[in-house]
Amino acid sequence: MVVIPKEDGGIEVYPLKNWLRQNREYLPAGLDATSNTSHQLRAALRQAGWTMQETPDEVRLILPGHSAHVVDDVLGGAKDAEDEGADDAAAYFSLEYQLRDFLASNLSSIDFGGRRLRLYVDPTGRDGIEYPTSVGPIDILAVDDTGAFFVFELKRAQSSDRVLGQVARYMGWVKQTIGRDVDVSGIIVSKSVNRNLKYARTVVPNIHLFEYTVSFSVTPAHAITD
Repeated sequence: MVVIPKEDGGIEVYPLKNWLRQNREYLPAGLDATSNTSHQLRAALRQAGWTMQETPDEVRLILPGHSAHVVDDVLGGAKDAEDEGADDAAAYFSLEYQLRDFLASNLSSIDFGGRRLRLYVDPTGRDGIEYPTSVGPIDILAVDDTGAFFVFELKRAQSSDRVLGQVARYMGWVKQTIGRDVDVSGIIVSKSVNRNLKYARTVVPNIHLFEYTVSFSVTPAHAITD
């Protein structure tokens, strides 16, 4: 989301790609608001001096020259992306796109409840990372060996029950468009799944919940041998 503080103390919020299409003077050189991913656009805007904040539900890009504290006062619930996680002892992906890129690169080697998945690639060659739809981009769109679709929604920290409606919306779009004749399931991946979401999921059996863990270790280097 693009966040623009106003002189009267208010805030205007717009979807990133839609705003860039209408305000092309802010579009980073060499990038396109339709063909480039949100991750690519975010990275370029940060290099251009925009401030990025992340909440469990959205990423905010604040127009240069405006204070991030003003946005916090109005919208609340965010930290600067660079500071996110500094006060959390548990290891997790600091940004959702890091979790997305890791999963997308390792889909075939991860066991999702007995399913082996791969990225969906449409007839135009567009892959399933931030797959565009009329109801918003899908984090990862995957398929299994039978051609069934799996819609991924990723949360780097904790998932609340609100994410269920988000996944259902994307699943509905897939079912009504490219997946009319196949099964469509949802997969929510987050650092932790809260109790409310677990209860809500019991009545939506084709949405599956997964939690991830991050581990890191250091081992001594082997000594030089002849």
